[in-house]
Amino acid sequence: MAEIRERHLLIVEDEERQRTMLSRAAAEFGYIALSAASAEEALDLAAGLEHVQIVLVDLNLPGMTGIEFLEALVPSHPHAQALVLTGYGDLEAAQRAIRLEVVDFLTKPCPLDDLEAALERAWERYLTATGLTVIEARRIRDVEREMIMSALERHGSHRAEAARELGISLRTLYYRLSQYEAEDRIMGRDGDPA
Repeated sequence: MAEIRERHLLIVEDEERQRTMLSRAAAEFGYIALSAASAEEALDLAAGLEHVQIVLVDLNLPGMTGIEFLEALVPSHPHAQALVLTGYGDLEAAQRAIRLEVVDFLTKPCPLDDLEAALERAWERYLTATGLTVIEARRIRDVEREMIMSALERHGSHRAEAARELGISLRTLYYRLSQYEAEDRIMGRDGDPA
């Protein structure tokens, strides 16, 4: 089974307030975030990392653009999954992003629910790209679900206490519980599709 690592996110955003907000949100979602104000700074950071898992990059950066950054990153970190954040885009940039297999385009200002869902999709693609099979990914999700449900049981269904014990944000706990509820509606009691 592939080794499960902590979730890391590299944020490339030239606006300081936006970068700070994204870093805080990422931490709330359970990610360890590094941030850079330019593509060049981000490439320097990435050069010192063994693995780049997920990148959240602004499309319009001073100097090297977000797409140029991704094109430069791919040879050294082929499994990195990218999310593009933009206030506006153009067709050429979208076409280049599609060729780079970008996970998602997010528009500024990005609602936190959309960001969290996009990060989750990127994380799942990263796990698959690094060799984690669908069965192994399901096992991990099952273990995660058991841990969450056990913590809720220990704390008498008090969600804030369970989230604190698990080291995740209350928002992440609610997000996971909504995922489980949706899965339960789709699946029968024995785990087979209804």
